[in-house]
Amino acid sequence: MKKITALLSGSFAVAGLVAQEKPNIVLIYADDIGYGDLSCYGATRVQTPNVDALANNGVRFRNAHSAAATSTPSRYGMFTGEYPWRRKGTGVAAGDAALIINPKRYTLPKMMQEAGYTTGAVGKWHLGMGAETGKQNWNERVAPGPYEIGFDYSYIMAATGDRVPCVYMENQRAVGVDPKDPIQVSYTQNFPGERTGKDNPELLTKLRPSHGHDMAVVNGISRIGFMKGGKSALWEDENIADSITVHAVRFIERNKDKPFFLYFGTNDIHVPRYPHERFRGKTDMGHRGDAIVQFDWSVGEVVRALKEAGVYDNTLIIITSDNGPVVDDGYEDEAVERLKDHKPWGPFRGGKYSTFEAGTRVPFIVHWTGNVRAGVSDALVSQIDMLATFSELVGKDISEAKLSDSQKQLSAWLGNDFQGRNYVIGAAGSLTVLTKDWKYIEPSKGNPYNAHTNTELGNNPKDQLFNMTIDRGEYDNVATKNPLMVRFLKQILEEEKAKGIGLEL
Repeated sequence: MKKITALLSGSFAVAGLVAQEKPNIVLIYADDIGYGDLSCYGATRVQTPNVDALANNGVRFRNAHSAAATSTPSRYGMFTGEYPWRRKGTGVAAGDAALIINPKRYTLPKMMQEAGYTTGAVGKWHLGMGAETGKQNWNERVAPGPYEIGFDYSYIMAATGDRVPCVYMENQRAVGVDPKDPIQVSYTQNFPGERTGKDNPELLTKLRPSHGHDMAVVNGISRIGFMKGGKSALWEDENIADSITVHAVRFIERNKDKPFFLYFGTNDIHVPRYPHERFRGKTDMGHRGDAIVQFDWSVGEVVRALKEAGVYDNTLIIITSDNGPVVDDGYEDEAVERLKDHKPWGPFRGGKYSTFEAGTRVPFIVHWTGNVRAGVSDALVSQIDMLATFSELVGKDISEAKLSDSQKQLSAWLGNDFQGRNYVIGAAGSLTVLTKDWKYIEPSKGNPYNAHTNTELGNNPKDQLFNMTIDRGEYDNVATKNPLMVRFLKQILEEEKAKGIGLEL
């Protein structure tokens, strides 16, 4: 392959590449992995050698952000290039939610298809399926879904690990369902005769809930929502990583002779955490720590598949997470008791669900053999820029309206620009404006603390301003001392809110 990093000075000309020279793209999207959970980001009680190898030979970012502090809106923003807070209905999706992304909308996978790529989605989805919430027939093809927003192939979890239906959907059909035992799902009432974790705790042979998650029992673990039937199609939690990794590898093997884009959404660290027995005991942090090791194994399997297919050097690999960490998110898995000095949030405050930094500041690693300036970068980067940055990479010219909030940041992602964005808007209970030096959190009447998850949410009825160069823990609110900076950042936020009017679907 030609060296196409001819320019370390900034611009990156790829429009003239022939199809065979276009890099493959593998996006490994971890779930609930925090800034401090990987050994390349400073963790000492868990080792992630496969991730570390990519980080050591790629660009490891220290100021990278998901589009939101929870899973559904983060994925919405990443695939559409639109801040999820602009669009109603992009909050955490129920297991029977309709497709969150309007099929008419321009998306990242649609852009990749237009650029000549075969596209695949494997693993956690959590963006809903079907045209109407609660009206899916899980025994037939459920549409719209991944195909309608641009994925040629999909092998996904129907929703997310702690919500029914607990089945895999391959090309939007439940895998292994027996027509004589059809799947039924309800999020309003239980089915007659079906037992629950709340009423039948003796059925909980693997994990018990710490709060909520006490409805349908699947594989010895109770979930959110009620389910009946589909016994032959139900997953076993300890085999989820194996199943989705195998299908990611197969996608690579089947498409090695043409450009491909693979979204690989892993599930390991999201509750309910129940890693395969070959990973249990690999750390002294219980299921959560062992699940991180399991995630690292999946990364290694994908890398191995790329090398065996002969496409590793011509594949751009990104590893990141949908939001920050949470320790107790609804199950008694000893994650809190065994945490000790491990800090999943790194040096930051908050976590999943929070407007504080640990809610959206996530690991972000870019690897592309011979085409990145390897090292550590403090550039401000955001997952919202996937659409624009990949369009720049593959030479696809698209309109500003279709780009929405997404910005072209290829130079920063390849390690050549150390500045990145001027600012990024964050979203949890309230909106934030983050620059490289300052962070503003708008006033909110929301609860400042989530007692269930032991998370500081960052909500406050007053303006909050933090100098991130000296207070990355966000403990010293200097809003009253810096009224001009507060006014400046509030103006940015008001202008961004105004942009939401008239955006394309």
